[in-house]
Amino acid sequence: MSVPTAATAAPAGTTGETENYLVLFKGSSSPRDAESIVTRAGGTVVANYAEIGVLVARSNNTAFDETVRANDKVEGASATTDFATRLETVEPDQDGAPSGPQPGDLPNAPATDADTFSPLQWDMRQIQAPEAHAITGGSEAVVVGTIDTGVDYRHPDLRANISDAHSANCLGGKPVPGAAAADDDNGHGTHTAGTIAAASNGKGIVGVAPNVQIASIKAATAEGYFFVEAVVCAFMWAAEQKIDVTNNSYFVDPFLFNCRNDEEQRAIWKAVQRAVRYAMQEGVTVVASEGNNSEDLSHPSQDRTSPDYPPGNEVEREVTNACVVLPVELPGVIGVTATGSTVQDTSAGQYPDNLKSFYSSYGVSTADVAAPGGDSVFFTPDSVNGRVLSTYPANQPCTRSKQEPTGEPTYPVATYCYLQGTSMAGPHVAGVAALVISRFGDLETPQNGKLRPTQVEQLIQQTADPQSCPETLPARYETVGAGSESGTPPTCQGGDGHTSWYGTGQVDALAAVTNDRSNG
Repeated sequence: MSVPTAATAAPAGTTGETENYLVLFKGSSSPRDAESIVTRAGGTVVANYAEIGVLVARSNNTAFDETVRANDKVEGASATTDFATRLETVEPDQDGAPSGPQPGDLPNAPATDADTFSPLQWDMRQIQAPEAHAITGGSEAVVVGTIDTGVDYRHPDLRANISDAHSANCLGGKPVPGAAAADDDNGHGTHTAGTIAAASNGKGIVGVAPNVQIASIKAATAEGYFFVEAVVCAFMWAAEQKIDVTNNSYFVDPFLFNCRNDEEQRAIWKAVQRAVRYAMQEGVTVVASEGNNSEDLSHPSQDRTSPDYPPGNEVEREVTNACVVLPVELPGVIGVTATGSTVQDTSAGQYPDNLKSFYSSYGVSTADVAAPGGDSVFFTPDSVNGRVLSTYPANQPCTRSKQEPTGEPTYPVATYCYLQGTSMAGPHVAGVAALVISRFGDLETPQNGKLRPTQVEQLIQQTADPQSCPETLPARYETVGAGSESGTPPTCQGGDGHTSWYGTGQVDALAAVTNDRSNG
């Protein structure tokens, strides 16, 4: 990854507020004079990701983007300050024969699920994580990056698994290495990290892959806004560090649907696409959440909540399939819908089917698998309040929490928070991907990662527990699920093998690590 020293800006145009800009060059790499193109337009280079032809710049020249776009080597340029999506808090109106790869040569060890709050982890039992842990809890040679708000690296249930060397803060568009630099000032990233890899240490909870390492890749502000330059930086960092899996529980751009026929949005879409594709080529498996809009991403018609930054600028607009959600709709990304603990009235496969969470977005062309994300409207006594319990920073507010004294003077109480959302579903799949790589990966093909992303995706999808569309829905389901952008009730499409609500089915950790495809 090429990150040159910032150049001195030359004065040009009208002076205004200094902003970050994304510059997209034609072709697949940055030209040799990329820095001078930016300088002549009155900007400074923050980071030049020459491998994918994307550059992050800063300028107070109000005509910077227009000037840069006039260069025949530039495909697009856009200010990024207005391009972000804020994390959502989901609150309703009320509370077969084995086949394929053989085990690889990575060190593996089993894990136990006997921590303090393990009985509250209905989500782990739903995907058979405890049974999988009897075979493997993952390998310390595997690293999972959570591209998020950062991670509380001091948390007693996470600190043993945090990789300082693989962590970085990407907020400025250029990585600042280290777990301390990527500290969590929101809470969301610490929650996703715990679901992925909270340690099996007798305390708190147990993650899906409790033996793997966690890379904290901070790409969101304390308010939960994901700016484009931070997301591009995060994927380039993951590629450079040879991180095995990234979890992506967010959307890029202020527009929920990023339209490719818009000049500025097209530049954003292509920049993120290039960064994700480059990461995959370097062996990174990319998992992304479908979103909490109860929207059919394969048939969008309206966007009523964008742009969401600055707040209050929302404008209703019509959208089509030319508008996509990033990164979940990019090729090769594993798209995840959310389920709750309620069993629906149809049964397919070896285990009961769990109903799609009322808020979860979906799509026949976007949903690959489902995983527990929680549902606070339709839940069972086993799931307490329907939400997913995971690690949380002690200094961040949480409405529904569990706490455990640690006996440590510097960190006296460990906090765990109940949350719901597809943001909670994605980390379950990222954790299963880590288990798959731990079990079947090897160190012989580092140029493709320990296990190629396509192989990981195939193993996860082919061992998922098939789920059919429900024949009937609980009372009020369509009402609480009708808050979609298009204003239409959620409709499940598809038949045996693949549906718009569940993809190929709910992820199954045990089937994945044993490569047992009999569920299909």
